[in-house]
Amino acid sequence: MDKLESVQVFVAVARAGGFSAASRALGLPLATVSRKVADLEESLGVRLFERSTRQVVLTDVARAYFEACQRLLDDLRDADDTVMGEYLQPVLIDFMQAFPEVTLRVLLVDRLVNLLDEHVDVAVRINNLPDSSLVARRVGEIRMVVCGSPDYLHAKGVPSHPADLTDHVCISWASLGPQKAWLFSEGGVETLFPVPVRLTATLPDTVVAAAVANLGLAHVTTYQAEAAVRAGQLLPVLREFEAEPTAVHLVHPSSRRVPLKLRAFLDFAAPRLQERLQAVAQAF
Repeated sequence: MDKLESVQVFVAVARAGGFSAASRALGLPLATVSRKVADLEESLGVRLFERSTRQVVLTDVARAYFEACQRLLDDLRDADDTVMGEYLQPVLIDFMQAFPEVTLRVLLVDRLVNLLDEHVDVAVRINNLPDSSLVARRVGEIRMVVCGSPDYLHAKGVPSHPADLTDHVCISWASLGPQKAWLFSEGGVETLFPVPVRLTATLPDTVVAAAVANLGLAHVTTYQAEAAVRAGQLLPVLREFEAEPTAVHLVHPSSRRVPLKLRAFLDFAAPRLQERLQAVAQAF
């Protein structure tokens, strides 16, 4: 089971108030939506929804889980915006200089775009892709990491397990309120561990700067922490407990004949994005 994908479907059903509405919003078959929720319920050992002929509502035990999942997905969407903007900007400029006859329209949005309905030729998807008829080219992945400054780790000690974070000062990057838990993987099972958060910021640069200033352990993406890690200002910890990486793909509608301008962009952008993401991974 792809847990992140199942969580996304679960959140969509909760927000839409029903499986059919979520199916339409996600562009997925109703059977797929139902299966994803059932798989998640089985893995958690709890019932997430009370179902009736008129409505679908969260069970009492699912409410806190839903809030935590919303925060997680909001953070990932912020990561999407950051990576798409930062990574694509130089690639787009270079492409336009190399192909002056091509006109571009760029959308940086935090929602799932229907490529055909919105007349979009190609998209960057930072996610493990759901069932889809789109053609996808994987260009890399990003991870959420925990980092601390050498001085902080010398003074407070290096955590050896996510449970040790309760004895540390934690700094979160989040689009909503303070995070109360961070996602880790242990024995192949992804689990939210409670953390005492002193600072929450919507700008990842603020989180990284606070960690560099010895204020605590930061929870950010590999891309956001790369420069500080390369400079020796931050050291990654708990590497063996990191949650599964999030894949980065270039996707476009399936077609027997790919337009020449799209083929040119794919051939131009894919290796450049792949090279940049590989460089980020090598820093860790």
